[in-house]
Amino acid sequence: MKGLKTTDPSYELMDDHHGNSLIYRQHGFPCPLVRWHNHKEYELHLIIASAGKVFIGDYVGNFGPGSLFLTGPHLPHNWISQVADGEVVAKRDMLVNFTDELFEAGNSVFSELRRLTPMLERSQYGIEFRCPNTLAEASRLMQKLADSRGATRLGYFFIMLELLAECDDYQLLSGATSSQLGDDNHSDRTNMAVNYIFENYMRELPLEEVASHLSMKPTYFSRFFKRATGRCYVEFVNSLRISKSCELLLDNEKPVTDICFESGFNNLSNFNRRFQQLKGMTPSRYRHLVEQRLTEQNLAG
Repeated sequence: MKGLKTTDPSYELMDDHHGNSLIYRQHGFPCPLVRWHNHKEYELHLIIASAGKVFIGDYVGNFGPGSLFLTGPHLPHNWISQVADGEVVAKRDMLVNFTDELFEAGNSVFSELRRLTPMLERSQYGIEFRCPNTLAEASRLMQKLADSRGATRLGYFFIMLELLAECDDYQLLSGATSSQLGDDNHSDRTNMAVNYIFENYMRELPLEEVASHLSMKPTYFSRFFKRATGRCYVEFVNSLRISKSCELLLDNEKPVTDICFESGFNNLSNFNRRFQQLKGMTPSRYRHLVEQRLTEQNLAG
């Protein structure tokens, strides 16, 4: 697994609007843009290749090809791919950034845009869209947007937002909004902490070790980490481990006991208890529901 070393500030100033209403970007992995950061723009973010962990506000989850997220202004986020040492993904992300000003001005002229307001308000928590048909169409529209310019690009953008606003198969992600999370003053160390935890969470990883890596005293690190991420250290690590276990549960042949230890837990009872707390069900029940959903999707296809 390749770690990321970041020195950029977490607030990303996007000064390349060049008079345009939207910013379209695409990039690979690793990339300097891949870090724990926030910005005033909304971000519609489509994953093209690779799988890994997504961090949005205080949410930790999995992503893969075709995953689509919408984050609101100033909500911190990051996507870290799980790749082999030295592996480079040439094109991992396609994303569009846009501001509230676009809709404040547009709503006064085009009343139809107001239908998008509820979705934009929900984006303060981060949204992951789940409907396979919606994701397929959104991917097609994102490519159309990438290939076009001017008013045509803007047209595809609004068609895509309307599609997503009508989708009722989505998940709100973060329990904390941008206003409840820490400021940007210690972003370098937040990145260092998250990256170190990400590289080592599948083994025993005491808080004191991460604090030492950041040259902090444990008590100060504990307060600092909670303020920056919205979660205490233990909750954050357990969320990563449960997210990893959900990924491993897709393998029907792998025993739950093996998954427990491969995810970083040191005993089965603790694993089951944490899984129940975060997912509201046992690991076996989760596996059954995933199998059922995949079967239904295959039959529908």
